[in-house]
Amino acid sequence: MQTAIVGLAGSGKTTVFNTLTRGHAETGGYGGVTLNVGVVKVPDERLDRLAAIFKPKKIIQADVTYVDLPAPPASSEGRIGTEELPADHLARLRDSDALLHVVRAFEDPANPHPAGSVDPARDLEQLDLEFLLADLAMTERRLERLKGSGRHGTQAEREAAEREDVVLRRIHQALEAGTPIRDLDLDADEAKAMRGFRFLSEKPVLVLINVGEAELAGAPDLVATVSAGYGHQRALVDALSARIEMELGELEPEEAAVFMEELGVAGSSLDRVIALSYRLLGLVSFLTAGPDEVRAWPIADGSTAVDAAGAIHSDLAKGFIRAETVAYDDLLTLGSMAEARKAGRLRSEGKTYRVRDGDVLEILFSR
Repeated sequence: MQTAIVGLAGSGKTTVFNTLTRGHAETGGYGGVTLNVGVVKVPDERLDRLAAIFKPKKIIQADVTYVDLPAPPASSEGRIGTEELPADHLARLRDSDALLHVVRAFEDPANPHPAGSVDPARDLEQLDLEFLLADLAMTERRLERLKGSGRHGTQAEREAAEREDVVLRRIHQALEAGTPIRDLDLDADEAKAMRGFRFLSEKPVLVLINVGEAELAGAPDLVATVSAGYGHQRALVDALSARIEMELGELEPEEAAVFMEELGVAGSSLDRVIALSYRLLGLVSFLTAGPDEVRAWPIADGSTAVDAAGAIHSDLAKGFIRAETVAYDDLLTLGSMAEARKAGRLRSEGKTYRVRDGDVLEILFSR
């Protein structure tokens, strides 16, 4: 699963990408055309603690993929149009599972805002509007096609077209009113019918306010203010200074600690942002532990034990018998699977068991 990093030109989104991925994508220009992709390990201290028990040969973290999409040049009003993106870039944006929307809140005379002033609320609203308009155009095109298709085909096909028409008209009405699709309470059938459209305003979003050193102390208040005015479903708001985080990443740990103390910050924001991205994707981690490896496996929240087995290997899902599972906290306290069994904390679960974040699983299967 992947998260697309978006933002107006000059927002610092590529610096955010470089900071998260420890990459070196080119920054500093307006309207770049390069699409950058990076894979980031999800911090999980549980793995280190389990490794202290099992002494594995290797530790494998879950990961998330970030895609840094180029921003077309903004006009003097700060406007940016999704129609200006190359078709393959727009398709990549639609193919993403979530959005990380970088919003500029820093002053930089050497890199002035294209609109002439820094206004996070304005910039956030602007790009959101462009996504709404892109979705609106897509619904209008599809509704126009449905006018003809509703009169042809089998009865089942005509009924399906009628149902699609009803849902699309509801979505169209919401978009015209400025409501993103993620705020609509679509039922399971409606959501399934709309899945193929890959609407931009339907995707969960992490709004990341990019501050400078001068704004760092006021970042919590800024997050609170933006959050209060951005009451959308499946939306989170956080802040970091991408420039400072990049500088910290280039320092030795001791030097970084001194630098953070001078800035008056408790620690790096990166782990928190990565964890929020993971949560936004609707993922949880189940764990496996043994002498070969200790590993975190990403899986959709609400997945079953047989889904977890399939995430490890399709053969485990096909031959699934049961899952031996213990909560991470119980295993950490008791020290081994054998002790967890003696204490009655090791459970046998069937195919329909809903896997929880932090479950340590051992899959039993027939070959």
